[in-house]
Amino acid sequence: MRPDPAAAAAALALVPREAVQGTVTALGGLTVTLAGFGPLAAIGDRVRIDLPRAAPLLAEIAAFRDGMAEAIALGPLHGLSAGARAVLAPRPALSVSEAWLGRVLDPMGRPMDGRPQPAPGPAPRPTHAPAPEAGGRARLGPRMALGVRALDLFTPVRRGQRLGLFAASGVGKSTLMAMLAGGVAADVIVFALVGERGRELREFLEDDLGPERLARSVVICATSDTAAPVRREAAYAAMTVAEHFRDQGRQVLLLMDSVTRFALALREIGLAVREPPATRGYPPSVFTELPRLLERAGPGPEGCGGAITALFTVLVEGDDHDEPVADAVRGILDGHVVLDRRIAEAGRYPPVDVLRSLSRTAPGVLDAHERPLVAEARRHLATWAEVRDLVRLGAYRPGHDREADAAVALAPAIERVLAQPKGMASDPDEAFSALASAMSMPDSP
Repeated sequence: MRPDPAAAAAALALVPREAVQGTVTALGGLTVTLAGFGPLAAIGDRVRIDLPRAAPLLAEIAAFRDGMAEAIALGPLHGLSAGARAVLAPRPALSVSEAWLGRVLDPMGRPMDGRPQPAPGPAPRPTHAPAPEAGGRARLGPRMALGVRALDLFTPVRRGQRLGLFAASGVGKSTLMAMLAGGVAADVIVFALVGERGRELREFLEDDLGPERLARSVVICATSDTAAPVRREAAYAAMTVAEHFRDQGRQVLLLMDSVTRFALALREIGLAVREPPATRGYPPSVFTELPRLLERAGPGPEGCGGAITALFTVLVEGDDHDEPVADAVRGILDGHVVLDRRIAEAGRYPPVDVLRSLSRTAPGVLDAHERPLVAEARRHLATWAEVRDLVRLGAYRPGHDREADAAVALAPAIERVLAQPKGMASDPDEAFSALASAMSMPDSP
């Protein structure tokens, strides 16, 4: 009699995971080779490896080769040797609850703020979950005030929109994220700090976020010294937390810093299991996982009422905005904001390059009287970028080009509108009123 695959799968599902044991047979680089699991283990499963003189080590199965499972450890391999016992553990899941608000947790939901473990929710949620069905998702909501004039004017956002913040290191991404956390009218804020510098966590919490904003926030952090699967899991855990509150009908703001470090963690995992490097050293699985994560943000299922408005920072290597990760993320999201080092060095914060920034929803967000005002301001800034060097060199002669003369007169006033100190929030009406005033009272060249 031919065996029934469905019956076999059902029988395997009844086997307790804790009873499935294997053995470490080899160690190499970042990988641990395991034998003895057979068909009971699958990609993404966790295993707990017993160490003789330390706490058990968790690892995640990332590949199978020659009948053996290859896992990436979620911690250092010191003290691990061949022959160690490995036990199949539950897949990653989080029991999110109201008690998570105001907390700083690692990707496994363990406290990083010195406080007790938060009370669990009624049911655990898998961290690796699919995005809502495309045909069953709600549409984007109304305009969402971001509290930053440069963004409210030139890259307006609707509820449930996903926007990328593209910048090189040290340009001001963290400062802009703090401004957004204080200016956006959201019920819950979820921060994903992926590969964060350890010394900067308290500075961010105490100086940039503050106790009032932290009270309505959940911070998921994996520092740069953690293993690649932990850094990757920080992004998935934060998305899971955001989905929990979205499904309750709340408006969630998700701020992830950064997608690039998430992609680097994926690259480490892929290369460790001998996946061939493709685009600039990134294996193909990186560009498969990026949309699986990013597509989970946005409006919830129809009738849910909640939405995840997400802003993802992208660390562009060497100021190259066409590098593979930046290019892939830009094609997935609903808009991008470019932070420019030259603008920051000139002293204007936030250093948003409005000419290179774009919101795909802007045509449906701007009112009839706002659209021509923004278009005219863009035109003046673009012309000013062309003639700015001539003005500084003293080679510009007014009276030869009316468009250039208007740009020379108006651009400094527009730049002053875009400047905004940290800790100051504005609303779209105030921003458009300031822009209209700047363009109606030109400075002298």
